[in-house]
Amino acid sequence: MNSNTNLHPNVKTLLFSENEIKERVQQIGREITKDYQGSKELVLIGILKGSFMFMSDLVRAIDLPDTLVTLDFMSISSYGASTTSSGVVKINMDLKEAIEGKDVIVVEDIVDSGLTLKHLLELLQSRKPKSLATSVLLRKKEGLKVEVPVKYIGFDIPMVFIIGYGLDFAERYRELPYLGELKEECYKH
Repeated sequence: MNSNTNLHPNVKTLLFSENEIKERVQQIGREITKDYQGSKELVLIGILKGSFMFMSDLVRAIDLPDTLVTLDFMSISSYGASTTSSGVVKINMDLKEAIEGKDVIVVEDIVDSGLTLKHLLELLQSRKPKSLATSVLLRKKEGLKVEVPVKYIGFDIPMVFIIGYGLDFAERYRELPYLGELKEECYKH
């Protein structure tokens, strides 16, 4: 990891540098390229807003010249009476195109409880894709409340609040090129 000298002042610890992220995303792109050889159409579904940087880099790392690779987006929220996910998904913005009969990869920034992703996958499966897989940048294994199939994982991380590379706190820090732990005093009052 790089030194912490160039970190945002609200970052407690650097978890993954810009180069480490780039290398891992390239590896995932190569895995997807290998796994989807011969696919007629591959749809990457980015879950907004957190996945936008990951998805942008990931699609450029996929090399399937004989496959139609398309992008679509969803905006979802899981609501409840607390800051933790209820696992019930509210669709704020749905897909623009049908996915029936297509190979689909859901691209998500982070999975912690697994509840929201599980519900989303059930919803998408009901739309009859040819195949349905997931790629997540970050997984908090210790926080999983349900088993969710994640085929492509960027990094497993501890139960800390992560910012950067598309992940935010109150719409801040998405622009940071690395992933870091947010200082607790920034979100606990």
